[in-house]
Amino acid sequence: MSTSRAVLITGCSSGIGRATAVRLAERGWTVYASARTLATIEDLRGAGCRLVTLDVCSDASMEAAVATVERTEGAVGVLVNNAGYGLEGAIEELPPDELRRQFETNVFGPVRLTQLALPAMRRQGWGRVVNVSSVGGRITVPGGGAYHASKHAVEALSDVLRFEVRRFGIEVVVVEPGAVASRWVGKAVSDVERRVQPGSPYAAFDHAVARRLESAHVGVLALLARPPEAVALVVERAITAAHPRTRYVVPPAARLFTGAHRVLPDRAWDALMGRMLPAPAPPSSGPTGEGHRATTPRHRR
Repeated sequence: MSTSRAVLITGCSSGIGRATAVRLAERGWTVYASARTLATIEDLRGAGCRLVTLDVCSDASMEAAVATVERTEGAVGVLVNNAGYGLEGAIEELPPDELRRQFETNVFGPVRLTQLALPAMRRQGWGRVVNVSSVGGRITVPGGGAYHASKHAVEALSDVLRFEVRRFGIEVVVVEPGAVASRWVGKAVSDVERRVQPGSPYAAFDHAVARRLESAHVGVLALLARPPEAVALVVERAITAAHPRTRYVVPPAARLFTGAHRVLPDRAWDALMGRMLPAPAPPSSGPTGEGHRATTPRHRR
């Protein structure tokens, strides 16, 4: 039996997934681009992609997608778990159903899809699983608790899976984008603003979180942002390398943040974050009140 190198990519309606599908198809890979609604990726046929409906929150949809690839190719040779989004806002006020959906999309779906693809990869003795995580899988920024938790889970699961499948000829690689220009940020901002309740003790904080997300792609910070095509290039490297790295950071400058998080004590990191965002505080805390002063870095312990 010939070895399948067919690539199945999730979340191809925009951003990294779309850019990766186009790049790989242009370079001769057999690409199965997927999305929940085929109409959103219909134009990818023109780029040489084959299209498949896939919703990572539906077991039936994932089973059908993998079966479609295996009927034609024998196996999903390369699985790119890219579909995901960011749930932002103060943890206390996150609706439970939205929190569950964050993990269904970013964690449980990719794990289940990997489980479905692995048997055929093992049979052919070759495969690549590329999990698109985030720099946010190794650091934390206030307001992003749900998103960070989901990406930390992806990092841990990838580390364990890499050990478990390596002797079957399967490599597991984590790609960690930093700031990427895509519709992801706009959706996250609108979701935060939608949930803000007047009178909430977290209202000012959530508004600040929204502004921080927007600022990631303007001014000085925009210099660190990269287009989705930069991540697609790294995914290509990960699946073509004979011995891929276990992790790829995009852009390399994003290592400054992960490095700082690794060496700074927790309280020092909290203090650094305090320079970016106002800590939620009781309503009685005014701009010159004791409560306000207690949130500044020099008073943190």
